[in-house]
Amino acid sequence: MELLIEEVATGIELSAYEIERNKPMPTLIHGAIQFNLGFELKTKNPNRFRFASEVLLDTKPVGSTPDLILYPSKPLDYRNDPSRREDAPLLAIEIQSASQSLDEMVNKTLMYFEFGVKSCWVVQPRIKAIIVFSGPEEYTFFYHNDILKDATLEIEIDLKQIFE
Repeated sequence: MELLIEEVATGIELSAYEIERNKPMPTLIHGAIQFNLGFELKTKNPNRFRFASEVLLDTKPVGSTPDLILYPSKPLDYRNDPSRREDAPLLAIEIQSASQSLDEMVNKTLMYFEFGVKSCWVVQPRIKAIIVFSGPEEYTFFYHNDILKDATLEIEIDLKQIFE
């Protein structure tokens, strides 16, 4: 648990949310971007994918909770809802907080690709940009006025709508 070690080293007390998810507490900007992304993705791809937020994945070594994930579209199984998913989503989206470094975010994408995720997005709110990773060493950078194109999943969204 990296954050627990950081807590001891810095003397900063972490919330249960931060400890459980191993990531910083979200802010208003983070929440607005997360909502806008989910809304745009669902609006542009209504029947292609199953969208969800804050789902714990069984990544190694301790699990991780992306801000948004995307699975192939299929009905929800209300009788079987594990607290930790062992099946990789098609897409994992992480929204960088002010306390997270770009190195941390890139390392998360590596973990997701090892888990079997096909595409990873790293959202950088401060500069209104999204990096789309199609592999551990392959990425494209999109700015706030661009149309984001994820060639792996054949997704396009207007970033003006995300960062409004």
